[in-house]
Amino acid sequence: MGTPKEESRVAEKIVSGDSRQLRDLRGIGRSMLEDFRLLGIENVRQLKTCDAQSLYDQMSALSGQRQDPCVLDTFRCAIEQARNPNLPEEQRDWWYWSRLRLGQPTQRASRARASRTSRSA
Repeated sequence: MGTPKEESRVAEKIVSGDSRQLRDLRGIGRSMLEDFRLLGIENVRQLKTCDAQSLYDQMSALSGQRQDPCVLDTFRCAIEQARNPNLPEEQRDWWYWSRLRLGQPTQRASRARASRTSRSA
């Protein structure tokens, strides 16, 4: 039998189906954890239901200044990880979402384009 903390996590997983903490999501450090706290988001289950643009707008309003667009990308990344524990590795990095926002190719799109080019040569 484990410690009370370990048993609590097991019980939470059984009840919720998802025992991940916000800090378990890739790219989420102290600053983003503080932002989530200010926004009233306490766990991954809550985050799954959020909209990245709404969080970004709320954070800008709370801070009294427009946030860096990378904050929006980090929110998107965290929400997608919350919704899909099996999210492809590439999509677990906030810069993947930056590329999508900026209309730049992702690694997967670049590989597919390179493959088509090599086949046609």
